[in-house]
Parts: sequence; structure tokens; C-alpha cells
Amino acid sequence: MKQNVNGIGMTSMRTRERMISRLEEQGITDRKILDAMRNTPRHLFVDEALASRAYEDTALPIGYNQTISQPYIVAKMTELLLAPGPLTKVLEIGTGCGYQTAILAQLIDHVYTVERIQPLQKKAKNLLWSIKIKNVSYLHSDGGWGWEDHAPYDGIIVTAAPPEIPENLLMQMAVGGTMLIPIGKAGGQILQRVTRTENDFKVEAMEPVSFVPLLPGRQ
Repeated sequence: MKQNVNGIGMTSMRTRERMISRLEEQGITDRKILDAMRNTPRHLFVDEALASRAYEDTALPIGYNQTISQPYIVAKMTELLLAPGPLTKVLEIGTGCGYQTAILAQLIDHVYTVERIQPLQKKAKNLLWSIKIKNVSYLHSDGGWGWEDHAPYDGIIVTAAPPEIPENLLMQMAVGGTMLIPIGKAGGQILQRVTRTENDFKVEAMEPVSFVPLLPGRQ
């Protein structure tokens, strides 16, 4: 009986509301993002053994040396991406467990997501389909290559950290488009916002972050 009670508490709206209140205290103000995160069952995106911690503000392991980002980082990157205005087509580098994908898909017409670890992406795709999120296209590939077939994108979000911004991703941005990407090695990463202008790229340092490295190849 105790297990059932824990299960109910873990998935309850009260638990989710605590997460939303914390995000608001951390400065997240976009109501559409907060609503998307309130309505998305984050506990389904982590292993059952960690489900009771799903709504804590912490990154959690999802296997293959990957993590699900803490709720604040998901919300902050999404808010920065959407700040210039509504987006139609977004490229996500690093599907992972699919949680960031799920949030984006509720706010954007179509998400194109790339993941180098095929079992992770397959699991994410099945989960998103099961919760009726279908405006997503998936590619198993090296994230540094992007997804040229559907470029240009008016938004790009990268959920792993390269040492520098991949040239391929810059070239796949639409003029006026925005990219959010963590840059640097573990312990010294900075979230950067890149805006493509008619003739150049504007790069702004946003805040310190901690992501897994963006690795080449696929598996």
C-alpha cells in the first residue's frame, strides 16, 4: 500500500505545482512554458527507480552516460529560445529521453530532433507517441552535423556541450534565428545565445551551465 501512495504523490499535481512555483521563484515568467512543464509527466522520462525525484530541480541519469536536464535549465533555454517571438521550425540537438523535445513540441509547430544514441532516441520516440506528441521528426545521427534536409531553422537548441559552436549548425540557422548552446568543458561551461543577422552572428554569454559533452559519431 505504501508504494501506491508514493506513486500517487509522485505524479500528483501538487508535486508538479511545487516545481512550477520553484521555476517562478527562479525567474521563469513565460506562462506557456510553465503550463507545458506543468502538464508534462516528467516522471515518465526517467527510470522508475528515480521517478520519485523527477520533479526535483536536479539533473538525473537516463543511461548511456546521459542525463535529463534539471527543470530550470529546460525552462530557461526554452524561454530564451522563444524570447524573440513565435517559432515555426526548431532543430534540437540531443533528443536524450525526450523531455526537452516534449516541452518544445507543445510550443512550436514542428521539432526536428537529432540523437547519436539510437536506443535512447527510440525510447523517447515511443514515449512521446504514447503521450500524443506527434509533431516531431527524429534522426539518428551525429548532432554536430545538424539536419541539413530541413534547414534553415528559426530556432536551434543544443543539449550537450561542444568546445566551440559547430559550423554546420551556424549555417543551418535562418536569418533572424536563435540558437541556444552550452560551450566549454565540464566545470567551465557557459550557455550562449547566438542570433543570425543578415551578415554575421551575434553571440551572447547567458549563464554557467553543466551539460554532458557533445560527442562525434553515433551508436
